[in-house]
Amino acid sequence: MTRAVYIHIPFCTNKCYYCDFNSFVTKNPQLVWEYLHALDREMEETVQRFPPEEIQTIFVGGGTPTFLDAKQMEFFVASVAKHFPRRSANVEFTMEANPGTTDPEKLAIMRAGGVNRISFGVQSFDDALLARIGRIHDSAQVYRSMTHAKEAGFTNLSIDLIFGLPDQTPALFKKTLDAAFALDLPHFSSYSLKVEENTLFHTLYEKDKLPLPTEEDEVAMYEMLMREMAAHGYRQYEISNFARPGYESRHNMTYWRNESYYGIGAGAHGYVNGERHVNAGPVQQYIQLVGERGLPRVEQFAVTKDEQMEDHMIMGLRMMNGIDEAAFAERFGVPLAGVFGANIADLIELGLLMRVDGRVCLTQKGIPLGNEVFARFLGLVDKA
Repeated sequence: MTRAVYIHIPFCTNKCYYCDFNSFVTKNPQLVWEYLHALDREMEETVQRFPPEEIQTIFVGGGTPTFLDAKQMEFFVASVAKHFPRRSANVEFTMEANPGTTDPEKLAIMRAGGVNRISFGVQSFDDALLARIGRIHDSAQVYRSMTHAKEAGFTNLSIDLIFGLPDQTPALFKKTLDAAFALDLPHFSSYSLKVEENTLFHTLYEKDKLPLPTEEDEVAMYEMLMREMAAHGYRQYEISNFARPGYESRHNMTYWRNESYYGIGAGAHGYVNGERHVNAGPVQQYIQLVGERGLPRVEQFAVTKDEQMEDHMIMGLRMMNGIDEAAFAERFGVPLAGVFGANIADLIELGLLMRVDGRVCLTQKGIPLGNEVFARFLGLVDKA
């Protein structure tokens, strides 16, 4: 059953220095329109070939979805409504946005089109640091964007923050957290910087010209993040996500629970009927393939049961409530202990996992070492 939709808008006003997402800088409105019409066609083909259940969540990511101008946004949300009209009464419809790209007119169009959650890419409230990482907004634009969003009727708002940035100290990160809490939002996501290939930061890193914080300082920032979030009433429900009750990202939990979702747009990944697929990434290639065959897939493969179980562990352990042993057995027809018992026992012995009320989850010690824990489940079934 597929009840979640991811749609990718790849356009940006500029490329941030750390970004390796499938994003594309353009000043050509005709290309944007061609892309939106291709998206419309892909959505049509997708629902014809793989009819959806009642849609529970829609997530529009990028790139910068709010790069679209008012007319483009109006066309886009109407297209989504046309192809996914059957939605639950409490559907979560999220759109990513950058501060400074959400004027009142555009926000009104989004709201009228069913968008009810906005995730802003803020990253920091330090203007000098924002410039250093290639962001084009400043903190003043963050405040204006939040005001406009609230005035437009949006109450479910989230912001992303990055820590471990060049020359960032725990004290500087604390100032960003204080500014974030002052906004009184229901949800926050916060990630450590990852230096990815094919980014300006990677080039600088290779030349030893990227002054990153020490590992100790980065750990201190993460520990501060968890401590401050808890002190301000936000529950950590996933390694990098914090929310007030009822405001957890239901769409992202689709991924962490390893459930099906449509992946639509250039470079999008999807998981439907036990098969994963990858769409063409370059915008022109994507448009061409949609025109030729409707679905612009360049890769498609069935996921074996063993791979599904591994994915279930790696993704599910990201959530603080971890893996439900009874649900695992019901889904896969085998007990969790029968597949991963020895590995789980080892990680419990190391103090990284624990069993609580029929669930296996990370300990406080294990949370900062999550990636090391997850890696222990890669290829494990095949080795058994």
